[in-house]
Amino acid sequence: MQLRSLMLLAVAIASPAAGQRAVPVTAAPSGTAVSLTLEQRSAAIADIVKRVADRYVFPDRVPGIVARLKAALASGRYDTDSPTVFAARVTEDLRAASSDRHMYLDYAPDAFAAANTGTDAGKDSPALEALWEQRAYRDNHGLTQMNILPGNVRYLRITGFEWVPDRTGAAYDGAMRFLAGGDAIIIDLRGNGGGSHAAVRYLLSHFMDGDQLDITFLESGKDPIQSRTLEYLPAGRLKDKPLYVLTDNQVGSGAEAFAYDVQQFHLGTLIGATTAGAANNNAFSPIAPGFMLSCSYGRPVHPVSQSNWEGAGVKPDMAIDPKQALDVAQSLALTGLLKRTDARPADRGDWTWALPLVESRLHPPIMSQARLRSLSGRYGEQRVLWRDGGLFYVRRNGSEARLIPLAADGLFTVEGFDDHLHIRLTGDAMEIQWNDEPMPTRLPKSAA
Repeated sequence: MQLRSLMLLAVAIASPAAGQRAVPVTAAPSGTAVSLTLEQRSAAIADIVKRVADRYVFPDRVPGIVARLKAALASGRYDTDSPTVFAARVTEDLRAASSDRHMYLDYAPDAFAAANTGTDAGKDSPALEALWEQRAYRDNHGLTQMNILPGNVRYLRITGFEWVPDRTGAAYDGAMRFLAGGDAIIIDLRGNGGGSHAAVRYLLSHFMDGDQLDITFLESGKDPIQSRTLEYLPAGRLKDKPLYVLTDNQVGSGAEAFAYDVQQFHLGTLIGATTAGAANNNAFSPIAPGFMLSCSYGRPVHPVSQSNWEGAGVKPDMAIDPKQALDVAQSLALTGLLKRTDARPADRGDWTWALPLVESRLHPPIMSQARLRSLSGRYGEQRVLWRDGGLFYVRRNGSEARLIPLAADGLFTVEGFDDHLHIRLTGDAMEIQWNDEPMPTRLPKSAA
């Protein structure tokens, strides 16, 4: 089963295959902007009312939603010729009446046009599929950044859970093979508004056994649909890797589903802020003259909690300013790795080397200017200059780089060589150590 939305475009047609998305991002309109008439606004509200009444997941809330929309129309609240203002006001009322983040209206004329190209009921139009696929290709299916962090901690940023059949899986396979080479894994979901359940399930399956119940989707009047982890994964599983997942309050819907799974199944550690709280399954419908309506039609039930994250969000295991979440995750990963008793000496040395750099960002060392100034001088054929309130390392060839304090005891890294070079200034000597050398080179300080 695919529970899908068109990531970053926030477009899809009403379909059992539609997905979860918490925060809409409107597609850029093309051509001349529409100036809404009274008749168009009235017709749009009538169409929205009908679609909500026909499909909204909680029938008991429908009368309140309908009454609020009709009252707003009658009061003149929607009296604007701007389609973006109209959509924003309707969204405010939909969410206020439903307490549901998946209820919203987008002005998306390109998506509206694509959705109206003609298709069988319950299926996306080819034009809409093409629009979504083009965005997915340009975004590398939401897999936008992969880095090897100091200490061989592997980092993956996922900005959206996009899914193109027979294409996205291959992109994930490459990303999973990259992560498999790491000693620990950080997956960054910050700002990820959600997307396709197919992509969420594909990612999740790498951290669980195959054929495990992930979640059950309920829709009024229909049989429950179970989602289970995949049994075959080309890149293999990553169950033996320490996992850290970064969150903020912009993480929504399908992205929240992955974070919720990580927490409920005890797969790793969530770091950051509580997520948006949008759990329901939504589908999109075109509303003339150029809108897309997101309406919740179902809800997920997790096998562990027997509930979901709607309205409450997913609370992190470690609540921290999301801006610091990556550094905190790196620190936890390296500290955890250093506790391993089976580690190779070379790996342990790598983790030990990397930790001060991370800790210095979290807890900047305090060194007085007088102390820093006293460390300047000549060390053999190398020099340390005091300039502009800081120290600069000058190599024999005359190249300069700022020294960045890692610890108050005189340990520095060299800007541009963060992962490779440490310099310790003891007052009477300079100790230079590259990360691939077992011992530092000691250079006595020359007399003034």
